Amino acid sequence: MNQEQLAATAPMSLRAYAKHRGVAMSAVQKAIRTGRITTTTDGKIDPAQGDAEWERNTAPRPRHRKSITPGRTAGRTALQVPQPALDPSSPGGYATARAVREQYLARITKIHHDQLAGKLVSRDEVAVEEFNEKRIIQDGVLNIAERVSAQLAAETDEKKVHEILTTELRNALNGIADSLLNS
Repeated sequence: MNQEQLAATAPMSLRAYAKHRGVAMSAVQKAIRTGRITTTTDGKIDPAQGDAEWERNTAPRPRHRKSITPGRTAGRTALQVPQPALDPSSPGGYATARAVREQYLARITKIHHDQLAGKLVSRDEVAVEEFNEKRIIQDGVLNIAERVSAQLAAETDEKKVHEILTTELRNALNGIADSLLNS
């Protein structure tokens, strides 16, 4: 046996075994702590036994995709996730995030200013006002029958009936327009 083969079979320290495996020493410590590999009584690791236990008891690390691209994978269409354009001079896109935040705050400030200036009104107030206007129109039109039904029943002249209805409709619509203008 040459020097390298002898060194590969002799028990190793945790640091040497981590170098042998090409992993961090903390990974070896975690493998020992979780029982995936065992140590000798003096706390060293037999490399042949350690490698076999490592392969048998350690699940392969999942591979992360670098980017999501459109295409067909396993019968499904992969989604393309849009990435915001980042300023290369800003670390981690901080400048972009700050710009988005500033735009948002500017919009909120403008809305607040418009509310104070009376340029904006509450949606609920508009809904109530719209209901009231429609109610005024409904009442004005439906009250025509109450006012002229007796008169029309007594009238036999077709021209006179037409004149009474036209006058009442005009009066009702003018009343509705006046009440809407005054409210």
